[in-house]
Amino acid sequence: MKPPAFSYYRPESVAQALHLLSTVEGAKILAGGQSLIPMMNMRLARPDALVDINHLTELTSIQDVGDALEIGALVRHDELLRSPLVRRHAPLVAQAERLIGHPAIRSRGTIGGSLAHADPAAELPVLAVLGDWELIVSSQTQTRTISAGDFFLSYFVTTLAPEEMLLRIRLPKVSTYGHIAEYAIQAGDFALTIAATSVDVGPSGVVRECRIALGGVTDVPWRDKTIERQAIGQVAQDSLWKDISHTVAEAIDPIDDLHATSAYRRQLAEALLREALHRAAQPKPA
Repeated sequence: MKPPAFSYYRPESVAQALHLLSTVEGAKILAGGQSLIPMMNMRLARPDALVDINHLTELTSIQDVGDALEIGALVRHDELLRSPLVRRHAPLVAQAERLIGHPAIRSRGTIGGSLAHADPAAELPVLAVLGDWELIVSSQTQTRTISAGDFFLSYFVTTLAPEEMLLRIRLPKVSTYGHIAEYAIQAGDFALTIAATSVDVGPSGVVRECRIALGGVTDVPWRDKTIERQAIGQVAQDSLWKDISHTVAEAIDPIDDLHATSAYRRQLAEALLREALHRAAQPKPA
């Protein structure tokens, strides 16, 4: 199928793009197009106009800003996978990028597009909630910073206003280790369930910090800090991860669709989370 008719704009700057979003009714941002274009072809999305930002180099940098990385919204998945800064300071992102789609998709899709699309079965929204990322968005009249936990509202719905555009993402540098585990029907598909973890274990083997986020089970990435705190102060061992994973599985209310039942997703979440916690807590070579 082909998309319905639309107007096409190619702004020369972020300022021009924001002007178009505020003045052209029904306009949508076109970045990598790996989600928007298929949805348009299937008539699931019908924007009146596309604002193509692919050539705006001001949105393509990865910068070390002290205690965080600032990543432009147009940085491609493949660039995140290859970036020495990302591998050093946000290694879980590099790990997740290997799970996203196929090489052709990773060469075009962008970090900003993945977050703004807000598919709860996508890896980067899950990591954003896990890592307390900050999303910097702007309109013609204001720039605001939104925490990832407040950004996602429902399936494909965020707090972005129609006249706003995601410009940059701020990722706190991490000193802890993490792991992401997921199950998809076939490689490259969206996962049925994702479990992402970050665990800090002290020299005595006691958990100092534990973070857990799930994808594909609810309409937004799932995280419960109360359950995370239950692990703090306990010895990092398989029995703890088994108990925490079971507690999480009991706490979630997974979606039920044509791909998997709610009960199956609950079982997946428990098994994947136990694996992810175990692997995140393993000693790493110096």
